[in-house]
Amino acid sequence: MRSGFLRDMALVVAPLLVLFAVLPSVYDNGLLLLNFVVFLVLAQGLNLSYGFSGYLPFGYVGFFGAGAYGFAMLVTLAAVPPVLAVAGGGAAALLVGLLLAPLLRLQGAYFGLASLAASEALLHLIANPNLQDVTGGPYGVKLTIPYAPRLTYGLALGILTFTMALVAWLRHSRFGLQLKAARDNPIAASMAGIDIVRGRLAVWLASALVAGLIGAVFAWQASTFFPEAVFDIGFSIFAIVFTLFGGAGTLAGPVLGVLLLYGLYNAIGVSAPQYFQLTYGLLIMALVLFFPDGLAAIPRAWARRGRLADG
Repeated sequence: MRSGFLRDMALVVAPLLVLFAVLPSVYDNGLLLLNFVVFLVLAQGLNLSYGFSGYLPFGYVGFFGAGAYGFAMLVTLAAVPPVLAVAGGGAAALLVGLLLAPLLRLQGAYFGLASLAASEALLHLIANPNLQDVTGGPYGVKLTIPYAPRLTYGLALGILTFTMALVAWLRHSRFGLQLKAARDNPIAASMAGIDIVRGRLAVWLASALVAGLIGAVFAWQASTFFPEAVFDIGFSIFAIVFTLFGGAGTLAGPVLGVLLLYGLYNAIGVSAPQYFQLTYGLLIMALVLFFPDGLAAIPRAWARRGRLADG
């Protein structure tokens, strides 16, 4: 277990962190780099829930928005130092995750749709004009704290490190193997003595925590935002597509999904959206048809074909 974890950290996590630590010195677009890190965290956070327990939350953005508003309310109403307020944003998302834990009784599309409905309900609660003095209501939030680009970027990289280390640990730990067993065959896993409820709740809360933490960093960076911005369903859609495209349940898969698809979006999606949509659709169709387990499964598929050919 330990050797596999260290190998993942050395071959995937460390190079990625070095890349994004060096890029600000050679590429003068700090906002774009931070957005890359935000989506890397969201994709890996969703990977915790879906890749290890089989729960795909369409409303995953609800945790992101809860973290953003938890941070904003702490710094504006309680004058909490921003760094501590980032942790408070994670705690706010954890609280939402606990409140939504009963949704884990649902399965498949029912769970996904219920999580989306819960996210929309949270959005409308925060945007309620009667709560304007607390949340800003529909008029949004304007932070008065100083923006520290290096600090927020460093915090985002720290959250990414924590998230990816957690995924790497789950991939090689006994607990992670139990989660995958319960995902694939819950009846057999239960008969084998695996505590399915506890395992699912643990990864559900972990995925909520990292989304809330990165949502808080995003709020600090944005300074001014509206409820619709941090509860935008696009965050969930992007995270889901990146994870599935790269390969759920893997460490490198969501990274490949973000780097390729979000990179493609920024390269041609803004200036030539029609070409981006065509390319995007063709890529996804090809992957679904030929490699339904995602990009990360391609080397294994080729190796398997090679062994069959040799045999």
